[in-house]
Amino acid sequence: MSQFARSPVTAVLGPTNTGKTHLAVERMCGHASGMIGFPLRLLAREIYDRVVRLKGVESVGLITGEEKILPPKAKWLLCTAESMPLEREVAFVGLDEAQLGADPERGHVFTDRLLRARGYAETMILGSDSLKPMLKSLVPDAEIIGRPRFSTLSYAGAKKLSRLPRRSAIVAFSAEEVYAVAEALRRLRGGAAVVMGALSPRTRNAQVAMFQAGEVDYLVATDAIGMGLNMDVNHVAFASLSKFDGRRQRRLTVAEMAQIAGRAGRHQKDGTFGALHDEGPSAFTPEEVLALEAHKVPRLEYLYWREGEPDFASIDALVASLEAKPHEEVLRAAPEAVDLAVLKRLAEEDWVRARVRSPQMVARLWAACGLPDFRKLGVDPHARFVGRLFGHLSEANGHVPHQWFADEIQRLDNISGDVETLAGRIAAARSWAYIAHRADWLQDPIHWAERTRAIEEKLSDALHASLTQRFVDKRTTVLLRQIGADASNLPVTIGPEGEVSVEEHPLGTLEGFRFTVQPDARAADKRMLLAAAEKRLAGEYRKRGEALIEAPDHELTLVPRPSPERGVEWRGHPVATLKPGTNRVRPRIVLDRALDVLDPQARTAIQARLEAWFAAQITRHLPVLAKLDATCRDPEAGGSLRALANALLDAGGLLPRRAAAALVEGLDADARKRLRAIGITIGTLDLFAPTLLKPAAARWRRELMALAEAPPEGSTVLPRNAPGADLAHGFRPLGAQAVRVDLVERIARAAHDARQGRKPFVPDPALATSIGLTPETLARLMAQLGFKTARARESEPQLWIWQGLTPVAKPKAAPTDNAFAVLAGLRSG
Repeated sequence: MSQFARSPVTAVLGPTNTGKTHLAVERMCGHASGMIGFPLRLLAREIYDRVVRLKGVESVGLITGEEKILPPKAKWLLCTAESMPLEREVAFVGLDEAQLGADPERGHVFTDRLLRARGYAETMILGSDSLKPMLKSLVPDAEIIGRPRFSTLSYAGAKKLSRLPRRSAIVAFSAEEVYAVAEALRRLRGGAAVVMGALSPRTRNAQVAMFQAGEVDYLVATDAIGMGLNMDVNHVAFASLSKFDGRRQRRLTVAEMAQIAGRAGRHQKDGTFGALHDEGPSAFTPEEVLALEAHKVPRLEYLYWREGEPDFASIDALVASLEAKPHEEVLRAAPEAVDLAVLKRLAEEDWVRARVRSPQMVARLWAACGLPDFRKLGVDPHARFVGRLFGHLSEANGHVPHQWFADEIQRLDNISGDVETLAGRIAAARSWAYIAHRADWLQDPIHWAERTRAIEEKLSDALHASLTQRFVDKRTTVLLRQIGADASNLPVTIGPEGEVSVEEHPLGTLEGFRFTVQPDARAADKRMLLAAAEKRLAGEYRKRGEALIEAPDHELTLVPRPSPERGVEWRGHPVATLKPGTNRVRPRIVLDRALDVLDPQARTAIQARLEAWFAAQITRHLPVLAKLDATCRDPEAGGSLRALANALLDAGGLLPRRAAAALVEGLDADARKRLRAIGITIGTLDLFAPTLLKPAAARWRRELMALAEAPPEGSTVLPRNAPGADLAHGFRPLGAQAVRVDLVERIARAAHDARQGRKPFVPDPALATSIGLTPETLARLMAQLGFKTARARESEPQLWIWQGLTPVAKPKAAPTDNAFAVLAGLRSG
């Protein structure tokens, strides 16, 4: 065992969702060169794309078993752990998910990299807290840094598939289970994206993009998502809590549960986890829940090890070195991996021993045995394939025959078949891609690497389309071909509440343009019933589309959404979303995806109808904003007026004067006159349109601006902590109260009219009292208007004394008939 250190070693340990990988990438990019080893090809590819954006394609390399992008000037390398070129001198070396050293199948690789992979300037090991005792024993000089999770992870209980929240990831532990869950979600919730470690990066990225874009609300995945793949998941649901680890079916460890559950939430956004079953072996125990929520995972007691620099003197020496026992107490000999099992099978062949008579040929044989069993054939079938490969590598010029390679990959160049068939071809293509990326195994490796890459991408695109068709699109051609010709003659009825039924069998519900399949429809009849309903619904969709185009204004409403965006509903059903556009009154109206069932001509007509409706509603309910919009686009309005109109439009017609002081000062007399004609009052403290404060206009304005909390209708003065007691709703906060801005201006005008130059005066308290202002609020307002208190008589108790806007003395009792002295003249529009 070779263990040496050429640089300080830093170990960053902690639960998932702590940004450890991001930290390592930042550190690597700060050095002149570097490499990071990852547990998955998918993750290596994801980080490669990120670093390329930072450093440029010519400076970054990607090395995995099946893919190699290595420009001549590459300084930063992203690799799978198995493919890290340890002989390469780089400043920085990182190893991600180092706790996988305890994995029986691949653990010895991660342990070897933990012990031997070093950068000459810095080395960083990333992993779980469970790795800490191993590091203290194996790398005692390592500096261990704890990295806490940025957000909370909490248990949400068991939920059925039909009740899972949106943005959920459901984790299963076999391809069959993944497909079954995705199929159920297609029926129950409209579709799901699928992510498995066996998918090519291209297919995986296309599926994740579909989920990230909101085209589907659910993701079904294997435990591959636990290895740092970044997705916006709010909830992780476990379809089961056991998996086959290559030797036996066993329950997940707490560390494995934590790795997967930790994918819920992003950065400082909290996440939840749960199961699909509330009892039995697929349910969490209270102890497991407590450990996961507290991020407490059992400490590792050992790591698996195998000699990383084996003896190539002979086959027997190679086998002996690979089966050697570790010298460290915390290391255990790795279980026999596929590559060693294949080596032993081939070592029994006389022709192999006859050809392997030098260390160079032993190394070549071992390299051939390193070909992964991508197709999961098992040791014996895979050994036969490797044997044929080595036969070619050990004869003539040592190259794989051109014709054999070409014939095999040509056979894979076929995009027909179902999901399982395409996935099988991609697995086979990965074997040939691995061979093509061995520079000394082919006469023209660059050509064949490009050829295998093109085939894998072609198959990946076909697999993505097939997955989407199978698990997302409800009207697939495959489904319709399996339905009898008489299916369209079945009587389909649509009830008053949108319930769809065929011969009294409930099939689903039609809400607006969205059809949801009934989850308890008869399984034996479901395909036929679904096809019949879909054929019938095509006509219903057309009829509803025509009704929407001709819909009167009262059938369309502007409604809030969970996000700052607003939505448009027709008869209570969502039909569009308002996205940010040119300004507040000119948003982009994006049709709901449910309307994709209509033809393009109908969608275009609906788009025009909704745009005309929205413009009419603005003109009707918020004419001031419509006029401001026209002013913004009027070249004759002048620059200052257009700029101020645009600022007012962004603020919904209510703007603090101090925020637009320079623009107001820049207005000439004509511009001020035009602004008043629009309906805008240039107040002492605020610019506002009085009409926008009326109840009907205020409701529309709140919906347009996505203001959540509304003040009671007709309110003039609110408690400071009441809903809507802020300037966004038209109320100016003044101490413990908030006063409607038009009433603030009335008081300001009254004070202006009552004063006589700079002489002290007593304002009429009747107006403030009738509005409901407290003496303290009035004092605050007078101070903001530019006044300070002054004592009328020496016998008066201590009164308010103001220095600018900062009180320097507080009265023992509220003032009653204070006189006010002018500090600054009122600025009037």
